[in-house]
Amino acid sequence: MTSLTLVLAAILLLACSGLPSLVFSRVSDTGQRWSFGITLAATSIGAVGAVLTFANDATPELNVPWAVPGGAFHVTLDGLSAAFLVSVFLLSALGALYGLSYWAQAEHPENGVRLRFFYGLMTSAMALLLIARNGLLFLTAWEIMALSGFFLIATEHEKKDVQEAGWVYLVATHLSSLLLFGFFAIYFAITGTLELKPFSEQPAFGALLFLIAVAGFGIKAGLFPLHVWLPSAHANAPSHVSALFSGVVIKMGVYGVMRVCWLFPHPPLWWGSLLVALGVVSGVLGVAFALGQHDIKRLLAYHSIENIGIIFMGFGLAMVGRSLGQPALVALGMAGAVLHVWNHGLFKALLFLAAGAVIHATHTRDIERLGGLSKRMPHTALMFLIGAVAICGLPPLNGFISELFVYIGLFRAYALDARSWPLAPFTAAALALIGGLAVACFVKVYGIVFLGEPRTEIAESGSECSPSMAVPMRLLAGLCFLIGLAPVVVVAFMDRATTDWQFAHHDLTPSLFEIAPILPLMAAGSVVAGGTAVVFFMLWRARKRGTTTYTGTWDCGYIAPAARMQYTASSFAQMLVNLFGWALRPHTSKVHFEGYWPKTNVFRSHVPETVLDQLVVPLFRRTADVFSLVRVMQQGRAQLYLVYIVAALLVLLATV
Repeated sequence: MTSLTLVLAAILLLACSGLPSLVFSRVSDTGQRWSFGITLAATSIGAVGAVLTFANDATPELNVPWAVPGGAFHVTLDGLSAAFLVSVFLLSALGALYGLSYWAQAEHPENGVRLRFFYGLMTSAMALLLIARNGLLFLTAWEIMALSGFFLIATEHEKKDVQEAGWVYLVATHLSSLLLFGFFAIYFAITGTLELKPFSEQPAFGALLFLIAVAGFGIKAGLFPLHVWLPSAHANAPSHVSALFSGVVIKMGVYGVMRVCWLFPHPPLWWGSLLVALGVVSGVLGVAFALGQHDIKRLLAYHSIENIGIIFMGFGLAMVGRSLGQPALVALGMAGAVLHVWNHGLFKALLFLAAGAVIHATHTRDIERLGGLSKRMPHTALMFLIGAVAICGLPPLNGFISELFVYIGLFRAYALDARSWPLAPFTAAALALIGGLAVACFVKVYGIVFLGEPRTEIAESGSECSPSMAVPMRLLAGLCFLIGLAPVVVVAFMDRATTDWQFAHHDLTPSLFEIAPILPLMAAGSVVAGGTAVVFFMLWRARKRGTTTYTGTWDCGYIAPAARMQYTASSFAQMLVNLFGWALRPHTSKVHFEGYWPKTNVFRSHVPETVLDQLVVPLFRRTADVFSLVRVMQQGRAQLYLVYIVAALLVLLATV
């Protein structure tokens, strides 16, 4: 049985995984357990198929003709597709396990069935589009994924915020689909086929195809300023769906850009520079917007925009390497980008699941109402801390490794010839700035949510999550440590993905072993991890002996510290938010103190979604106003409409 057969079997099973929920009672968990069993079996089979791809050099292929003109069931499993499939299968399985308790069918009879049905359908569609090599098949899978995502976001459709998030997503995803339809129409006009295969030489209108693809796939990926659907969708979906969206769905946009660039043999240098510039803008502004958020899931969603920026910085570097004929830059850029796709999937899913545990226990996403949860939810607090360290790119966790590959590539680009690509030092500085801002943001969110004293009664009542919610978090945390401490385990995967992306046009790229300090990284990571383990062991021993002194947290010398004495999320991030005020446009309520005995005042701050609220929505309203002028033509009389048709025909005949 070939690896492709296993992946196809997994796709079929995943598409059917929601059916048991339709058969069994809506007030029983039986159907949900069957759905999880099928999902687990499907993802296990698919993961084996994807991993087997890396074990041999073969690229299995299946091409079955369709009756649809231009269409064919043409699928291929190469290293790049397999790398993305690993994330899809892993996170789908862990999300389904987490959902057993987080969104139990017996507790949600009104929407649990729909949630599981579209969860399986969207997962199978993602796996199918990753192996599709026919444009029509690709678009079919893309649309199934997009529509399934809408129903998942709208799980609690009775809520106004969810309705708004669903509509914004629906408009954005169909704008993305419209651009992709345009891409494949031009592609068909140039090549005469919808089969996706590398060109033998640079085609005419290549730049137009590239720009349409970046815009269409960039909307799905959440590139700034095309990200407008992402924060509200991630915030309002169930947490394990948010983890899937952030972990793999937005990566379909990244995959789309990589697959389109795979088609072109000789991309001009400005293509890679544009991708790097978009990555820098997304990375810096994504983390800046995250700093101003009070909703824990919106905050994490903005960090997805930031990490998509880092991925595009790595992939842009690979494109620059291809343009300059530098295989080492290609290898480091692609390895950094693809590994960051994996890493972001792991630590962002971990953070969303930990946030979901907090929301499940406290029923609020507002971090200003939380606090002190590390004492009541120690396991969740530890998992969130591991995810926070990983996303900040700090050793010895996995985020550090992928970002380091990008850094090394940028330093090499500058060392080769600074004049051939002068953006290298600025990109490296931007990557360092993103890392620093991410640390500040996660110090804020971890400190406000888990440390200090509870700010409200709901924070005091928080309790630890169930084992079925805890196990996926532990597995994700373990994988973050595994890649961070032993990057050697991912080298073969990254080499194969890079080679298959590059092989169609150039010579083989060098292995990461030849151009990156893999073994010294392992040694340094082991030292850091060992030192950390020793410190924690000594603290544990001191606590066990009873020599540790306990006192109120952040009491600043007060005998009875209160929640009002603590930093708030707004005050913690105020300086950095003001620094980026030109982009964030924060809304603040002014505080007036008058007289010797002023009345009680409340200060509030809010960072809106600037692009959506101040650009997209006003543009749509003005467009609607303009088109409302032609409503006078809509009179509801058939005779008048016949006159319109005759007039249109006369105009067309006159122009022939």
